[in-house]
Amino acid sequence: MSLLIGTTPTRTFDDSRRWVTEGTALLTGAIDGLAPADYDGDSQLPGWTRKHLLGHVAANADALGNLISWAETGVEKRMYASTEQRNADIEAAATRPAEELRAWYLRSAGELDAAMDRLTAEQWEHEIITAQLVTRQASDVPWMRAREVFIHAVDLGVGITFADLPDDFLLVLADEIRTKRGLSDDDLSGVSGTLPEVAAWLAGRPHGLVGAPELGPWL
Repeated sequence: MSLLIGTTPTRTFDDSRRWVTEGTALLTGAIDGLAPADYDGDSQLPGWTRKHLLGHVAANADALGNLISWAETGVEKRMYASTEQRNADIEAAATRPAEELRAWYLRSAGELDAAMDRLTAEQWEHEIITAQLVTRQASDVPWMRAREVFIHAVDLGVGITFADLPDDFLLVLADEIRTKRGLSDDDLSGVSGTLPEVAAWLAGRPHGLVGAPELGPWL
């Protein structure tokens, strides 16, 4: 996997904002191509229909909006009330009508984008706490959202693949995942393939690599 070994790609804040825009457009276009009955079909995530997936992405925008509100006002506002409530909300979303889910997704995505536009440079530096209880700067929120919309556009199962995602995004994504998984250059030396296939493998998604060990789900 020479394309990743020994490299440390970087991302800027502007990169992340651009990827949110591009990823949201990709996912929205995929959703717009679904008939109401298609929402009940299986996504590429085990045990989840497209309704589960769409509810998750919509709820994620609302949750990240909470972090943006925290950065804007200084008043603590966590992403979710609890993991149990988050999971219950996703299950409830799977029972909602398709048009209702689509409207929620569009509203939440639009509100998150507007909220991010309001933040000042100083507010972007405020600390927030993620759902995984990791303290980060608010400026990381766009990257968190970019991952969600791009990867779940693939997970929707409508023909979008990792090859449809921007190379600069995939390089940063792959580097982040390998770091979080604790994979060294030695661990990756026996794996070779195109960047989209390698990124899909690292993310625990279907891929075309031969002989690559299964890593399990991520995100």
